[in-house]
Amino acid sequence: MTPASVPITLTQCAKTFRGTRVLEPLDLHIDAGETLVLLGPSGCGKTTTLRMIAGLETPDAGGHVAFGTDDVTALPIERREVGMVFQSYALFPNLTVRGNVGYGLRIRGVDKAVARGRVDELLAMMRLTAHADKPVDQLSGGQRQRVALARALAPRPRVLLLDEPLTALDARLRDTLRGEMNALLRGLGITTVYVTHDQAEAMELGDRVVVMSAGRIEQIGTPRDIYYRPANRVVAQFIGTINRLAGDVRAGHLTTIGGAVPLPAAQTTGTTPRELFFRPEDAYLADPAHAHLRGTIEAAAFLGERTRLTIAGAAPDTLVVDVAGRVELARGTPVGISIAEDALIALS
Repeated sequence: MTPASVPITLTQCAKTFRGTRVLEPLDLHIDAGETLVLLGPSGCGKTTTLRMIAGLETPDAGGHVAFGTDDVTALPIERREVGMVFQSYALFPNLTVRGNVGYGLRIRGVDKAVARGRVDELLAMMRLTAHADKPVDQLSGGQRQRVALARALAPRPRVLLLDEPLTALDARLRDTLRGEMNALLRGLGITTVYVTHDQAEAMELGDRVVVMSAGRIEQIGTPRDIYYRPANRVVAQFIGTINRLAGDVRAGHLTTIGGAVPLPAAQTTGTTPRELFFRPEDAYLADPAHAHLRGTIEAAAFLGERTRLTIAGAAPDTLVVDVAGRVELARGTPVGISIAEDALIALS
């Protein structure tokens, strides 16, 4: 029988190593069955947070970790009913694929016939049946990743924890497995915490994303929330590419060196310098005579489905605008740029 997925609650969980605070006190709630992605650069505290959920690290005094109504702060990993996939996979080279997947069942003393049925089920789920009796060193990187995931799922954990499981793979395989992982996690319905520094992984896999920086949570939200409504500059500049417009507010517009853009309806007018931000795909080329901003092409990078233009002279910083891939513009070409008003972002 599969244990029911549980919600996870971290309360005032901080972590100090050798006198250095690497994780500030954080409060975090993860719903039962939710896939939550911890996203941020190296050293931001995301793996430390995951290891506290796993039971591999203990929070500083005053911090608590709960699975449902059970306080598991003092419980070691083997008593938390968690499955974990590490970046290195940590497979046993002396065991076959079947031996690796069934390892956790064997050490728990599960009946051999029951264990074999469970292993067969997972091998089929991961499309590994044909490789069941191979040593793991004969597998591709993607196959080893699926063995590690099957091994984590074999004991039917209440919580699944994944620490950058796709990092070691090449870009094309990573993209393929990300899609497979997404479908698998949706089907399992297990409470999952996924650590990554890759924005594309976070956007595709997370029901919600926690953006972390310097040991703190900067924002928690759906992928759309953090992309289109970043809470601050840290989030905006880490998630995707973003452009900055700086200037003075005059008559309901932000006036900058290349023209003026209308302020979003929620913004107040005044004369103090202001900034607005927008994503490259939210701007479009327009007739310079009627466009919000005017500048010149500094560079054009053809990326297949789109061309990324770098435009100088429209704002204090160069701007990046994505247009249809078939557009061809030479360096030095004058262009007009307009931006959808509801795409302009004001940040603290």
